Amino acid sequence: MHLTEQGQVHFSTDGGIASVTFDRPAARNAMTWAMYERLRAICEQLREDRSVRVVRFQGAGGEAFVAGTDIAQFLDFKDGEAGVQYERRIDATISLVASLPMPTVAVVQGWCIGGGLAIASACDFRLATPGSKFGVPIARTLGNCLSIANVAGLVAAFGRPRVQRLLLLADMVEAEEAQVCGYVLGVVPAEGLEAAAQKLCAKLAGLAPVTQQVSKEALNRLLRHQLPEAEDLIRRTYGSEDFREGVQAFVAKRPPVWKGR
Repeated sequence: MHLTEQGQVHFSTDGGIASVTFDRPAARNAMTWAMYERLRAICEQLREDRSVRVVRFQGAGGEAFVAGTDIAQFLDFKDGEAGVQYERRIDATISLVASLPMPTVAVVQGWCIGGGLAIASACDFRLATPGSKFGVPIARTLGNCLSIANVAGLVAAFGRPRVQRLLLLADMVEAEEAQVCGYVLGVVPAEGLEAAAQKLCAKLAGLAPVTQQVSKEALNRLLRHQLPEAEDLIRRTYGSEDFREGVQAFVAKRPPVWKGR
């Protein structure tokens, strides 16, 4: 992949509000390894910056927040252990987002898929435009799986029945349904999204930071408490013929032929 195709993650601050933008619009902001590394570095910096009161995350281009991980990168995976290492890296990144001491807001326009859904779910609040769609269509596309921590986070955010639809049926949850179940705080027309995001961030920035920090950590501890070991499930999935077929089919833009092995 050429350097210009690696994508960027921009970071800026203004008046105590930090802004993180995923910028790879030609690929609907699908995350490359370089983008994940940059996101981790930004989160490490934010953890030590007491001047930042709120962090907002958004995608560039208006079509997507983040449309998952760049699929071509999976062509290099040789066995199930590569999948375990990948899921560990993703979990470490999502954990950094979730453990930021200040409130976080995901500002979603369009597709919020796979790794993008994990990032948005790790934020404390989400705003979305009416056309936004949330999903993990891996049962239809790649034939891979999520880590147990990622599944637990989705269940906490959506509830088990909707997560079953996301993972087993490869359904998409649209913005209005996501608002009804509490996943999305507000559905706002695109032309009003920036003003709504600014208003929410300003409100969060004006509240008691220690209370916010302690409350966030309490919720995170409840979520992480006694998560079961599940790397055997990841090894089985990423080591399967179906996963290799899913990746090759996706890159070749053809339907996958599942064999169940």
